[in-house]
Amino acid sequence: MKDYVHKTTSAAPLAVFRILFGLLLLAGIVRFWSYGWIDELYIRPRYFFPFYGFGFVKPLGTYTYLLFALCGLSALLVALGLFYRVAAITLFLSFTYIELIDKTTYLNHYYFISMISFMLLFLPAHAYFSLDSYRNPQFRSDRIPAWCLDAVKLFVGLLYFFAGLAKLNSDWLLQAQPLRIWLPAHNDLPVVGFLLNYTWVAYVFSWFGCLYDLSIPFLLWNRKTRWWAFGAVVVFHGLTALLFPIGMFPYIMIMTALIFFSADFHQQVLNRIGRWLRLSGEYLFPHRTYRMRPRLTYTLVGIFLVFFAVQVVVPFRYLYYPGELFWTEQGYRFSWRVMLMEKAGHTEFTVRDRGGKTVIVNNSEFLTPLQEKMMATQPDMILQYAHLLRDYYAQRGFDRPKVFADSYVSLNGRLGRTFVNPDVDLANETDTFRPKSWITPFNDEIKGF
Repeated sequence: MKDYVHKTTSAAPLAVFRILFGLLLLAGIVRFWSYGWIDELYIRPRYFFPFYGFGFVKPLGTYTYLLFALCGLSALLVALGLFYRVAAITLFLSFTYIELIDKTTYLNHYYFISMISFMLLFLPAHAYFSLDSYRNPQFRSDRIPAWCLDAVKLFVGLLYFFAGLAKLNSDWLLQAQPLRIWLPAHNDLPVVGFLLNYTWVAYVFSWFGCLYDLSIPFLLWNRKTRWWAFGAVVVFHGLTALLFPIGMFPYIMIMTALIFFSADFHQQVLNRIGRWLRLSGEYLFPHRTYRMRPRLTYTLVGIFLVFFAVQVVVPFRYLYYPGELFWTEQGYRFSWRVMLMEKAGHTEFTVRDRGGKTVIVNNSEFLTPLQEKMMATQPDMILQYAHLLRDYYAQRGFDRPKVFADSYVSLNGRLGRTFVNPDVDLANETDTFRPKSWITPFNDEIKGF
């Protein structure tokens, strides 16, 4: 372990990763802004659904534009390697704050970006081919500790591997769900669209997706299979971008796969950019190793060991909860379960007080269409909304209002069934990490991880 901690490697792969990550994130923010989604998702809604334990994260109104501007500027500075440490901190904090405002918009790739941004706080990604190293020749280094690069590779590998494990379930492999529902919706694609109507195509996509996720990190790590594996990455994420509207994630994952390529590959990329920018050989080849004080080195290694321990444990926290994971969604988020279920439903709320006042709630008066859609199938959001209604009607003359939910949900093509016990007063239920006993039994089984 001591020998490994002091082992060094080329800084070029981490420098290329820093540049591409920052630029793609900047492009994503510009895209988000240009489509008007800042106003639609973070300013226009009347109410928001914060994550448990992060109730202090409040929407900022029109100042949200400044938050996105700060995030975009930080991403650009990270790409350039200018004022890198400050930029990495502001990137992590601003992006994560945006992510935590409303769980309605939760996506796995937002979590991925937050975690990569967190890792970059501690990594010397600006030691080479950065404006910081251009301004300070004494800092400039073309070799870094090997564990700094391996940490990024390991995190990407864990993402893929856990995504593959999650696909080892009976709905995905034996029923080709939810792809049997999703693929026919794209049968208007030119040339190949008609194929998406066939059930066997959904099975091919399902099995290929599972095998891809489980094997791709190992194939990328192996020099002999790397180029073939990268081709599979491009095809897989290219199809994902074509068929499913999940934003920049496919392009970010294609870029991320490059981290597994050899140091020579990345050095050639930087050399070409250097020649185009007419950078000196002294800048491109400083022949210097980035040094950390021993105490700092072991502190950072300790931080990353804890970080990876958390990353390994969190995806398995669902084992603590009874019931079917896809139904209850207790332990579902932050576990790299990507596009595994089609869940649709409708939840109607009734508010009563002790004096006999009763109102059937029109959800559209409180929530946006997207918020209502996401809330209707996610228990923690149902409970948060029930508490919102309790407080709202208490302020309008209801005496200790009770809130009841009439909820029907369909999972992966199954017939809709009651989702929440309609006799439970959700106003009196507390949101905790404990199992939610008011979720009705699934009365079915999805075998697997």
